[in-house]
Amino acid sequence: MQSVICLFGAFIAAAVFHPGSCGGTVIGLYGETIEVPCNNGTNKPDGLIFTKWKYVKDDGSPGDLLVKQAQKDEATVSATDGYKSRVSIAANSSLLIAQGSLADQRIFTCMVVSLTNLEEYSVEVKVHKKPSAPVIKNNAKELENGKLTQLGECVVENANPPADLIWMKNNQPLVDDGKTIIITSTITKDPVTFLSSTSSRLQYTARKEDVESQFTCTAKHVMGPDQVSEAETFPIHYPTEKVSLQVVSQSPIREGDDVTLKCQADGNPPPTSFNFNIKGKKVTVTDKDVYTLTGVTRVDSGIYKCSLLDNDVMESTQFVTVSFLDVSLTPTGKVLKKLGENLTVSLEKNASTEAKVTWTKDNRKLDKLPDFSKLTYSDAGLYVCDVSIEGIKRSLSFELTVEGTPRITSLTKHRSNDGKHKVLTCEAVGSPKPDVQWSVNGTNDEMSYVNGKATFKLTVVPTKNLTVSCLVTNKLGSDTKEISVFSQKNEDGAEQAKVIVGVVVGLVVAAALVGLTYWLYIKKTRQGSWKTGEETGTSEESKKLEENNHKA
Repeated sequence: MQSVICLFGAFIAAAVFHPGSCGGTVIGLYGETIEVPCNNGTNKPDGLIFTKWKYVKDDGSPGDLLVKQAQKDEATVSATDGYKSRVSIAANSSLLIAQGSLADQRIFTCMVVSLTNLEEYSVEVKVHKKPSAPVIKNNAKELENGKLTQLGECVVENANPPADLIWMKNNQPLVDDGKTIIITSTITKDPVTFLSSTSSRLQYTARKEDVESQFTCTAKHVMGPDQVSEAETFPIHYPTEKVSLQVVSQSPIREGDDVTLKCQADGNPPPTSFNFNIKGKKVTVTDKDVYTLTGVTRVDSGIYKCSLLDNDVMESTQFVTVSFLDVSLTPTGKVLKKLGENLTVSLEKNASTEAKVTWTKDNRKLDKLPDFSKLTYSDAGLYVCDVSIEGIKRSLSFELTVEGTPRITSLTKHRSNDGKHKVLTCEAVGSPKPDVQWSVNGTNDEMSYVNGKATFKLTVVPTKNLTVSCLVTNKLGSDTKEISVFSQKNEDGAEQAKVIVGVVVGLVVAAALVGLTYWLYIKKTRQGSWKTGEETGTSEESKKLEENNHKA
């Protein structure tokens, strides 16, 4: 059993009802059990004898429903009409009416009899029913721009009280202005159930902007919440006011591409045939709105137009630009030059817009092309020129080889790290890569060749003094150079001789310094004797000193 909503005024809730007084209002739900309270649910006076429920018939006369004795568990139903099988009494003396209908909207009275008093409490019953979901029917097939047309009819059924309907466009309510918007609503009742159905017709003056507008209908009812119909859209008919020409192609357009011109009009329904002006020549297309140019070239750049079949004045214009890039490089392919010669590089380009040029040598980007007025071996390599505009790129290249007769730039020797071997290094320049030939046998340790420079190394263990030659050759010529290499024994002897000579020279110099010092000392002593008149020794002693000094 479903509960019902009971509405009582605050001043009535605390009052003691007199016979025939109204105790409030109860709202029941259609098809559910309606509970009508007796004295607002409080019915336990002292000395209770019985409780009786009665009602007011359609003709205004009173009618009895049931009586419940205080000392009995069951109530006695006295109703003889449709209420006979639908009424009962609850433990709190409330009247229960099964399968509530609109026929139950009347006043029911609870009479309470006790040993000391008799009280009556009257309650008015109202029955509510939520309407069905709103539906838009009789839709217009199309709307015409600026013309008042019946758009549709919104309907909700089986409600009590009747539902209110509101038309909405894009979730905003429409207001009847009597001119561009006219809304007419009607309410009908079912003769059997007495439930109400509401319908609302909308007459609407459409505009072009309403092509994508969504129309809905909202039903408002006391049972809530609001119910909204499915959204409806309508085609809007209006004449063409503007023509638009579009170029359907990848951007930028390049020579050899296919270009599609698409003509569109804002009328509804849209036109299906058009006139295309192809650089001054009129071409008519029917049942389509496109025209395709195949394999365009630079001469196809220009002005293109489209218009309506019956109105050439209403047209649209587009300028089509076909991009192109022509590049010529001199020289190309393999280029062979001699060392010191001059190379002239020429790049010619013709493009629809300013072209960008970049150079690389052996995959390394260059800030600018080198000066080839006097070629060196380091100038050799693969040069690639990239020329580009938006959407187009051209790559050209040449591979430069610089040749020259080999020339030895240095021939040196040094001991190995362990001091047991001699390492000879022969450096030469030339192209193609030169080969080396040594005049003695040895171990070829290293060989490198970079930018025309070759380095050859030979490790030898000479047993006697040698003169070693380095011979470098390529297809253009040769060069040779010699170097003296001493055996390990002779080199050690030469080193020892150098040491002995150095020691002897050192001793001679030391003796000379000692003699000079002594001579200066004697001379100084003699000068002092002459000055003072004193004798410092005999002539024999002086003679011996001089002899010793001479020997020294």
